[in-house]
Amino acid sequence: MIRFQFVDDHRTEYSVKRMCDVLKLNRSSFYKWVSTRKKRRLKMYSDAVIGARIKTIFDDEHGLYGAKRIAASLKEDTTYTPINHKKVARIMKSMGLKGFSKRRRCITTRRKPGHRVMPDLVGRKFTAGEPNRVYVGDITYLPCRGGKNMYLATVIDTYSRKLAGYALADHMRVSLVIDALAHAHGVRGSLDGTIFHSDHGSVYTSQAFRNYCSSLGVRQSMGAVGTSADNALAESFNATLKREVLRDRKVFDNPISCRQEVFRWCMRYNTRRRHSWCNLVAPDVFEAETSAILTTAA
Repeated sequence: MIRFQFVDDHRTEYSVKRMCDVLKLNRSSFYKWVSTRKKRRLKMYSDAVIGARIKTIFDDEHGLYGAKRIAASLKEDTTYTPINHKKVARIMKSMGLKGFSKRRRCITTRRKPGHRVMPDLVGRKFTAGEPNRVYVGDITYLPCRGGKNMYLATVIDTYSRKLAGYALADHMRVSLVIDALAHAHGVRGSLDGTIFHSDHGSVYTSQAFRNYCSSLGVRQSMGAVGTSADNALAESFNATLKREVLRDRKVFDNPISCRQEVFRWCMRYNTRRRHSWCNLVAPDVFEAETSAILTTAA
């Protein structure tokens, strides 16, 4: 491109043929470059306008959205023509914008010998025909400054990936997972006949949690011991939460800020955050849009 520009700048002083021969350029390629100059300028202007819109969305989402989610946001703006996520990715790359990604690991599953093991009723099929049928859950740690950890227990609907229930505390006692399931019960109204899938952590195999599940009409399901893939949906949720909340930090400042930031993210997750499983809409929106279809089909 630089050589084409050189030829164009000096074409009044030397012949195009001579300059192309010296610079070893194809003349037809040079003339094509000249004829498409206007189109390239329009493209650059268009990319600049789109780039400004991308930057606005990127900043509004605190740098967490990648190309696909930003493209979905742009498509909702009917003022402009739809933009392919590949084009968004190209413009983001040229602007140095990239959704944040980071993972940390910690052991939160502690199996207690002698506790009863439940059958696997899910079989790695993390989906359901309608809401409030199959849930998955797990406990993840949230590191705080000073070496102290907070722990988050989750209850996630496999139909919409909605975070139906959660509980946050500074311990991993049985009450933590009971509170999370109780939260889901309050949100859904009833959990009777549902399946709750988890790992073999001692809190999930405890008699107290088994009794509480029975009282709600919930059937327990568990994957194989030591296989995170058998609870991949819950593991993926945990990784996403830490990546998007902690971002480039290693720890939360303190337990209070941890509670505040995680609460805000969980609220945004259900109501606003675009989820690839939900056709790039939020879980609550997905359930609302599909409920009419499910009702009609019934």
